[in-house]
Amino acid sequence: MKTDTLSKAWIWLIALSGGSAVVAVFVEQGMDRRIAGSVILALALLKSRTILSRYLGLSEAPSWRRGFNMVLTFYCVVLLGLYLIGGSVS
Repeated sequence: MKTDTLSKAWIWLIALSGGSAVVAVFVEQGMDRRIAGSVILALALLKSRTILSRYLGLSEAPSWRRGFNMVLTFYCVVLLGLYLIGGSVS
Protein backbone atom coordinates (compact mmCIF):
# COMPACT_ATOMS: atom_id res chain seq x y z
CA MET A 1 0.00 0.00 0.00
CA LYS A 2 2.77 2.47 0.96
CA THR A 3 4.75 1.70 -2.21
CA ASP A 4 1.68 2.33 -4.37
CA THR A 5 1.13 5.72 -2.73
CA LEU A 6 4.77 6.68 -3.24
CA SER A 7 4.66 5.55 -6.87
CA LYS A 8 1.60 7.69 -7.52
CA ALA A 9 3.29 10.65 -5.81
CA TRP A 10 6.39 10.13 -7.94
CA ILE A 11 4.31 10.06 -11.14
CA TRP A 12 2.49 13.22 -9.99
CA LEU A 13 5.83 14.96 -9.36
CA ILE A 14 7.08 13.98 -12.81
CA ALA A 15 3.87 15.33 -14.37
CA LEU A 16 4.18 18.63 -12.48
CA SER A 17 7.82 18.95 -13.55
CA GLY A 18 6.75 18.30 -17.12
CA GLY A 19 4.16 21.04 -16.74
CA SER A 20 6.91 23.45 -15.73
CA ALA A 21 8.91 22.46 -18.80
CA VAL A 22 5.88 23.03 -21.05
CA VAL A 23 5.37 26.50 -19.58
CA ALA A 24 9.04 27.27 -20.24
CA VAL A 25 8.55 26.30 -23.89
CA PHE A 26 5.54 28.61 -24.09
CA VAL A 27 7.68 31.48 -22.78
CA GLU A 28 10.03 30.92 -25.71
CA GLN A 29 6.99 31.24 -28.00
CA GLY A 30 5.96 34.59 -26.55
CA MET A 31 3.92 33.80 -23.43
CA ASP A 32 3.85 36.64 -20.90
CA ARG A 33 6.63 36.01 -18.39
CA ARG A 34 4.51 37.15 -15.44
CA ILE A 35 1.88 34.53 -16.22
CA ALA A 36 4.53 31.86 -16.79
CA GLY A 37 6.27 32.68 -13.52
CA SER A 38 2.95 32.54 -11.68
CA VAL A 39 2.10 29.14 -13.17
CA ILE A 40 5.55 27.74 -12.39
CA LEU A 41 5.28 28.99 -8.80
CA ALA A 42 1.86 27.33 -8.46
CA LEU A 43 3.30 24.07 -9.82
CA ALA A 44 6.16 24.32 -7.31
CA LEU A 45 3.59 24.74 -4.52
CA LEU A 46 1.79 21.60 -5.66
CA LYS A 47 5.09 19.71 -5.78
CA SER A 48 6.08 20.80 -2.29
CA ARG A 49 2.68 19.82 -0.91
CA THR A 50 3.00 16.40 -2.55
CA ILE A 51 6.45 15.85 -1.08
CA LEU A 52 5.33 16.86 2.41
CA SER A 53 2.15 14.84 2.27
CA ARG A 54 3.36 11.62 0.67
CA TYR A 55 7.10 11.31 1.14
CA LEU A 56 7.32 12.81 4.62
CA GLY A 57 4.11 11.18 5.78
CA LEU A 58 2.09 14.24 6.72
CA SER A 59 -0.97 12.65 5.11
CA GLU A 60 -1.24 10.67 8.34
CA ALA A 61 -1.14 13.84 10.47
CA PRO A 62 -3.88 16.09 9.04
CA SER A 63 -3.41 18.96 11.49
CA TRP A 64 0.32 19.15 10.78
CA ARG A 65 -0.30 18.90 7.04
CA ARG A 66 -2.86 21.72 7.23
CA GLY A 67 -0.37 23.90 9.11
CA PHE A 68 2.43 23.24 6.63
CA ASN A 69 0.07 23.87 3.72
CA MET A 70 -1.02 27.21 5.19
CA VAL A 71 2.58 28.33 5.70
CA LEU A 72 3.65 27.17 2.23
CA THR A 73 0.68 28.82 0.57
CA PHE A 74 1.29 32.08 2.44
CA TYR A 75 4.97 31.96 1.46
CA CYS A 76 4.08 31.36 -2.21
CA VAL A 77 1.58 34.23 -2.19
CA VAL A 78 4.26 36.55 -0.78
CA LEU A 79 6.75 35.34 -3.40
CA LEU A 80 4.17 35.81 -6.15
CA GLY A 81 3.44 39.34 -4.96
CA LEU A 82 7.14 40.22 -4.89
CA TYR A 83 7.63 38.65 -8.31
CA LEU A 84 4.76 40.59 -9.86
CA ILE A 85 5.73 43.86 -8.17
CA GLY A 86 9.34 43.44 -9.27
CA GLY A 87 8.27 42.84 -12.85
CA SER A 88 6.16 45.99 -12.99
CA VAL A 89 8.86 48.30 -11.58
CA SER A 90 11.28 47.94 -14.45
